[in-house]
Amino acid sequence: MRVPLYQAKAEFFRMLGHPVRIRVLELLQHGPVPVRDLLADLDIEPSSLSQQLAVLRRSGIVVSIREGSTVSYALAGGDVAELLRAARRILTELLAGQNELLVELRQNETSLPPVSSGG
Repeated sequence: MRVPLYQAKAEFFRMLGHPVRIRVLELLQHGPVPVRDLLADLDIEPSSLSQQLAVLRRSGIVVSIREGSTVSYALAGGDVAELLRAARRILTELLAGQNELLVELRQNETSLPPVSSGG
């Protein structure tokens, strides 16, 4: 039985739905990174990183590269980096809109008459 495309997309976004996995993908955007460097940047336990890398590896988003005793990880393709850039653009627009609303609320707050506490 074939999985509908919308369901496959939902599963994909669920897989991305962990802060450590997102941060790993961000760190890998510029090329392969050794596990020891990922650990230093993420400041998490090696077992936690290993679990998150396994999820990303099983999904096919990252690949592991062994050179001697060093294991590095890299993005499997450039589309993931583009997805992260798109997410950054979307968040920037959303937050800019929220900031504009906040400015408007503050401006309106200063133009309102004071609220009397007596009743």
